[in-house]
Amino acid sequence: MQKHILVVEDEPAIRDMLAFALRKGDFAPLLAGDAREAQVRIAERIPDLILLDWMLPGGSGLELARRWRRDALTRDIPIIMLTARGEENDRVSGLEAGVDDYVVKPFSTRELLARIRAVLRRSRDDDTDGSVKIGALTIDGAAHRVFVEVEGTPQPIPMGPTEYRLLHYFMTHADRVQTRAQLLDQVWGGSVYVEERTVDVHIRRLRKTLEPHGLDAMVQTVRGAGYRFSEAT
Repeated sequence: MQKHILVVEDEPAIRDMLAFALRKGDFAPLLAGDAREAQVRIAERIPDLILLDWMLPGGSGLELARRWRRDALTRDIPIIMLTARGEENDRVSGLEAGVDDYVVKPFSTRELLARIRAVLRRSRDDDTDGSVKIGALTIDGAAHRVFVEVEGTPQPIPMGPTEYRLLHYFMTHADRVQTRAQLLDQVWGGSVYVEERTVDVHIRRLRKTLEPHGLDAMVQTVRGAGYRFSEAT
């Protein structure tokens, strides 16, 4: 079954090029030139992945990504940012906004299609993962949701897809020290080039998500080694 990819790009020539490449890659493109059009496309059909340009008329793709991560309808949709901004701080800003990957312009369509397939593959793998419970935290693998127990009642914790994968890997490998390289290989996939600092960015996001429930201390830094997930302090 064809995957539907929403392309949010204001330059018609680039948008058409991306649509052509996606069709050649056996994907079904959905096209939008700005944030308003993107919302219309999402209302018509939930895409399997979003290609989002950093610079959009009337605002930035970065803020749009943040908005989608706060919205229950879109928070689980993988996002790849398309950007001409290749500096490390810019890439970190994108990751902190909740995007799953980024491609710096100019890029080859072959690279872009490889990244799309890698992100979709990671998302598909998540769907087959089982459930796991540690302390007050529970992951419902079938529903792809995280819950915290509050006075005996499970309450959902909104979480982006990368933080979900990271937490799932931690919880299924609890009390073991994980190096950044191990986390990159297991959570992001060894076939995709991602810098080790990316791990630190998403660790901060995961802790920030767990902090309101007093669970951020379960994600522990092991100096000189990496990270560990544990109930024990």
